[in-house]
Amino acid sequence: MTLKDLDLPIGAIERRSRGGYAWMRLALKAVTATLDWVVVAAGSYAVSAIYNRLSAGDWWSSSAQTNLALLLASLFVLLNAVRGQYQVGNYIGVRGKIGPTLTLWTATFITLIAFAFATKTTDVFSRFGVMASFVIGLPLVLLTRAAASRLLTVGSKIGIIPARRVMLVGREADVTAFAMRYQPWNAGMHIAGTGLLSETDRHPSRTDIARIVTQARDMQLDDVLIIVPWSETTTIDLLIDGFMRAPVTIHLGPERIFDRFDEIRIAKAGGIASLQLGRPPLTAGEIMLKRMMDLVLASFGLFVLTPVLLMVALAVKLDSPGPVLFRQRRHGFNQRAFWIVKFRTMTVQDDGDVIRQATKNDQRITRVGRILRRLNIDELPQLINVLAGQMSLVGPRPHALAHDREFDDRIALYARRHNVKPGITGWAQVHGLRGETDTEDKMKARVEHDLYYIDNWSLLLDIEIIFRTIFSRKAYANAV
Repeated sequence: MTLKDLDLPIGAIERRSRGGYAWMRLALKAVTATLDWVVVAAGSYAVSAIYNRLSAGDWWSSSAQTNLALLLASLFVLLNAVRGQYQVGNYIGVRGKIGPTLTLWTATFITLIAFAFATKTTDVFSRFGVMASFVIGLPLVLLTRAAASRLLTVGSKIGIIPARRVMLVGREADVTAFAMRYQPWNAGMHIAGTGLLSETDRHPSRTDIARIVTQARDMQLDDVLIIVPWSETTTIDLLIDGFMRAPVTIHLGPERIFDRFDEIRIAKAGGIASLQLGRPPLTAGEIMLKRMMDLVLASFGLFVLTPVLLMVALAVKLDSPGPVLFRQRRHGFNQRAFWIVKFRTMTVQDDGDVIRQATKNDQRITRVGRILRRLNIDELPQLINVLAGQMSLVGPRPHALAHDREFDDRIALYARRHNVKPGITGWAQVHGLRGETDTEDKMKARVEHDLYYIDNWSLLLDIEIIFRTIFSRKAYANAV
């Protein structure tokens, strides 16, 4: 496939002024920021109005609640603006960026509380109004941003929304491979031209570089992407020296190893800059937030389900000889072994180097055990593991140590499942991927879902998985 097949321009074929585009992009930033402000302020005010109607029979909220709505909206927009969230590129071709929005939304309320404490006005704002605004406002913001993202993406593709004008520079094979892999036109970029290097010369001549730089200057570009293997340092240096003489933003295109990572950024520690390819899936704040939810829900669950747990324990004891609880070593966070606790559902208690998985119509499963496994009730004692910090309510399901060793050798990135705490339920389980893994394809599918969860974690995703675990039919499928 060639650049002509991809309908990409070869050379400098477009010469347009970028001044109007810059003003329009600035206007779009203002529009997206205003949209956030209106949604947050209106949502908070509506909460106060409804609360006043229900509690006092009056639709009009107090001036304090009006001030709360204005303050929340202004703080949220300010924090987003400081973090550069209103760049048009953050909306075009972007799917479900829930993490940054949740972080800044939480930071807004933390800042509000700190402001109220510092100014001794904590008693002015309604506690209900603050909490309800936090809960209701986030989905409103997410829905609004999703709609704005969709509109801007469509507008960019049909030419209404000004995309960043970009030149791709490199050998034709590398430029073509980059365009096919990343499809930059779907990420808010307009390929205004291509600067092609010789396929035979090891290094470009200064004449070739001057020609390409002149083309870039004439096209009034925003960005230049140098699509050259990073090992060719001399070529990259020559191109950078040339483009430093033009008013463009210079980017070094991605290496192929980047395809393995979803999030890559430049990290700095003092005077040392490095390319950060991977990091722990959750930040310290996210870990704390997830742990708080685990403690609250696990404690509540144990308290409410105590009668059920006692009846199940009695049924297990009366049904077959042996202990009520089954303990087995599993790998937890960072592959640290722990003892998982379940209601015993089988006549055996294997925990060695060889463990035979339960299969359909397995004679080792007891009568009560078959019911418990079908309804997921056998997993309930793991709430104790959650309180002990060994597990989370939601995460990749832990497997026996023997199975971990087996699948780690056969499935790429299998051990990455241990970069978060294992869970009582998970993204794979609510998609029906549970029970016996008698084929490698079944285990690969489960691992793919676990890795999706790790890469896309959010508190809302955890809540969705818990809800689906209880109410979705798929969560009960394939039980053995």
